[in-house]
Amino acid sequence: MNKTLVLATGNAGKVKELAAMLSPLKINVVPQSDYNVPEVAETGTTFVENAIIKARHAAKITGLPAIADDSGLQVDALNGAPGVYSARFAGAQASDQDNINKLLTELGDNHNRKARFCCVLVLMRHSEDPTPLICSASWEGEISHSQNGQGGFGYDPIFYIPNQGCTSAQLSKEQKNAVSHRALALKKLLAELSAEQQQGGL
Repeated sequence: MNKTLVLATGNAGKVKELAAMLSPLKINVVPQSDYNVPEVAETGTTFVENAIIKARHAAKITGLPAIADDSGLQVDALNGAPGVYSARFAGAQASDQDNINKLLTELGDNHNRKARFCCVLVLMRHSEDPTPLICSASWEGEISHSQNGQGGFGYDPIFYIPNQGCTSAQLSKEQKNAVSHRALALKKLLAELSAEQQQGGL
């Protein structure tokens, strides 16, 4: 496998985070924007399906191995919503605040506030890879009644972590990157890639 991986996102923060974690394996991580890869419609109904769609799309256009992640928030009292629609819960052009407002409204005074952030990472060695690496992780918490904190993005201001005693938005970037759903999924992927490299793969 090539020593360069394409990350199927335009998010500079995700590229930096992944590049840092994969640096011990001497793998170069580049964003798909470097190859003018256009966005692809996320038509899947699960995080796994959407991550595979994005990774296959990037691998097909660039000819390189590609990694994609799909993540979102699942709220028990809302039957797992917003789920794969987390980024567009309040509509296609919804802002983070729009999505938070809709979620708090739908949850109302419900006593069951249990929720979790989920992340699925998929690595396609090539666009026709029949056995992509799939790693997933979740981060348990609760939905608070009000917003707290200025950090993070998305639903972070209302995602309360009991064992931290604060919301995700109140954690430092370093704290969040040590315990978040994406960080845990990345650690799993790193272990898989290390094993594959030792066997003469990537």
